[in-house]
Amino acid sequence: MDATLLARLLPGLAIKIQRSNGLIHSANVMTVNLERSSVSVEWAEGGSTKGKEIDFEDVAAINPELLQLSPLPVHPKDSLPLQENVTVQKQKRRSTLSKIPAPKEALRGRSTRMSAISETQRLMAQENDMEVDPSTAANTRSQFTIPTGLPRAPRVGMSEIPLATVNEAAEEQTSSIRGNSAANPANSVRRKSCLVKEMEKMKTKREEKRAQNSEMRIKRAQEYDTSLPNWEFARMIKEFRATLDCQRLTMTDPIEEHRICVCVRKRPLNKQELAKKEFDVISVPSKCLLLVHEPKLKVDLTKYLENQAFRFDFAFDETASNEVVYRFTARPLVQTIFEGGKATCFAYGQTGSGKTHTMGGDFSGKNQNASKGIYAFASRDVFLLKNQPRYKNLGLEVYVTFFEIYNGKLFDLLNKKAKLRVLEDGKQQVQVVGLQEHLVNSADDVIRMIETGSACRTSGQTFANASSSRSHACFQILLRAKGKLHGKFSLVDLAGNERGADTSSADRQTRMEGAEINKSLLALKECIRALGQNKSHTPFRESKLTQVLRDSFIGENSRTCMIAMISPGMNSCEYTLNTLRYADRVKELSPHNSGNGELQTQMETEGEELGPNSDSARHAHRLSTDEEELSSQMSSFQEAMTQIGELEEKAIEELKEIVQKWTNWVELLETTEQPDYDLETFVNKAQHAATEGIKNFSSLQDVLRALRLAMQLEEQASQQMSSHKRPQ
Repeated sequence: MDATLLARLLPGLAIKIQRSNGLIHSANVMTVNLERSSVSVEWAEGGSTKGKEIDFEDVAAINPELLQLSPLPVHPKDSLPLQENVTVQKQKRRSTLSKIPAPKEALRGRSTRMSAISETQRLMAQENDMEVDPSTAANTRSQFTIPTGLPRAPRVGMSEIPLATVNEAAEEQTSSIRGNSAANPANSVRRKSCLVKEMEKMKTKREEKRAQNSEMRIKRAQEYDTSLPNWEFARMIKEFRATLDCQRLTMTDPIEEHRICVCVRKRPLNKQELAKKEFDVISVPSKCLLLVHEPKLKVDLTKYLENQAFRFDFAFDETASNEVVYRFTARPLVQTIFEGGKATCFAYGQTGSGKTHTMGGDFSGKNQNASKGIYAFASRDVFLLKNQPRYKNLGLEVYVTFFEIYNGKLFDLLNKKAKLRVLEDGKQQVQVVGLQEHLVNSADDVIRMIETGSACRTSGQTFANASSSRSHACFQILLRAKGKLHGKFSLVDLAGNERGADTSSADRQTRMEGAEINKSLLALKECIRALGQNKSHTPFRESKLTQVLRDSFIGENSRTCMIAMISPGMNSCEYTLNTLRYADRVKELSPHNSGNGELQTQMETEGEELGPNSDSARHAHRLSTDEEELSSQMSSFQEAMTQIGELEEKAIEELKEIVQKWTNWVELLETTEQPDYDLETFVNKAQHAATEGIKNFSSLQDVLRALRLAMQLEEQASQQMSSHKRPQ
């Protein structure tokens, strides 16, 4: 260690120190410890005195001027070896700390010396461009607390050092510092330690980062309405879409023929969704791929997106018109019926997703423009093909039927909603008894039939639509040659699918509607899957819908198309996923074969980041457990609804039988009006009729009793489902 530094490090000397937080300020040397090669310093901060121990090397690094100055002139009494000088200073320290008050002259001298030291500190801070604690100069001799484990050194009385000596030292230090700064301005920068420079760099970076974040927040606030609770999700979806290379389906794309074709169509946001400030959570990056950006929350309330991919034969975005949808879905099926086959086209989805608009045409209030729907497009193509030379010689006639299936019952929409019966003939062919077929000669005749039947269709209010179709509407185009069926095209507008949990709290009529709809949709899915996989058993009898359309599915020359309709709003995300999963189960096409490798890799990476032990995975496990419980309750509910439907049909049959036998009682009563009626014959017939009547009434009573019990079970199952809180 330089002797000059040791000579300068006297108790009471003001030096610069650097705190652990990077702050540099002045402190007073209290003791010098040669064994530890350190000095103890103290300073005033926040009304209290603080201190620390500093190595000689750190003192030299922060105070390079101590190495450049000549030693201070000292008192003759202090011209002793360093160790002896320390001993003398200890003795002086003891005398200063005695209870005998110091003379007034010494106090005045001490105050003057403190002012000189404070002035020196202020000048040094200005020259070196450092932060100095303002309270340091105000109280330089407050109580100092020695760190634990360090020996406490006695203080040296400041009154023992001559005032002239201190003033000369201060002036010499100040002049030296000023001279060095004037000669070389870079000295002040050079004297700063590496730690100080790093702290300044970090401070600059923090300020730049704050400025960037502030600018980004302002920019985002201009793009999004930050007052909305879900604007962060909208921003994340927009940023994700910016990475996609979208290739939409156009009219020039080739048509691929499939025996079973499954498509999906996304409608635009409607007026109600726009009024509620909803945003679009569906993206269609290619002609066969669809993405659902499902908003999610982690356990710590961190928001993120779960991007789920679905692949279908065709995917239509919100810009696709009915003409584009028809070209790739129903139009290829028209050719099938002219070749003696049977075809079926379904529109499936939740209420309010646009099924009736796609199949029936544009609606403006209660007014319908049926010329823009798939019904009308198919009819025009039928008459165009009928007049072509290759089919003109067949002598085909075009007939149409229009009926609905509501609560498992059939009604003729072109015959004042007359109730129809579904029976099987001796050849096990399903026959709809009473259904009227209407001969049509042009597409305009067909459009009038569509408008008439649509006006009679059963509708009701649901959570998503004030006037929603609550029945399956089936419009059929039949080709007959000399009265014999040549081909049949069935276009079905299915009722909106609903979760059982959504209908369980409604009245019994609404619950029965929902249960029958879900039952028929499940049966339809299983039938199409069985046909696509060539299974030996197809469950046609599970619902009236599949029972009626049975002949449209069987046969080598039969084709089926399903159009899944989805709503793009965030509030409909769960129902949209249900619709897509249903359609995906009809014909499972892996999204990994979409041809969009980058997109798939990105989504797989996101899934790996979540991990099996992540908050999302644990949340999904809880959802799975709750879904199983809800599924068990749903099974009980469906079973009760099935019993109600079966017992209702049986009760009606029993009542019809009683009414039919009532005519026998009327005839028997009329015989008593004759003057020569046979009394014995009357008694025998009346007794037989009474016995039969008792049996019929007893049977009807048993059926009604069972029906009442089934209704009670359904009520209990419905209440259990209502009390089950579905997790969000």
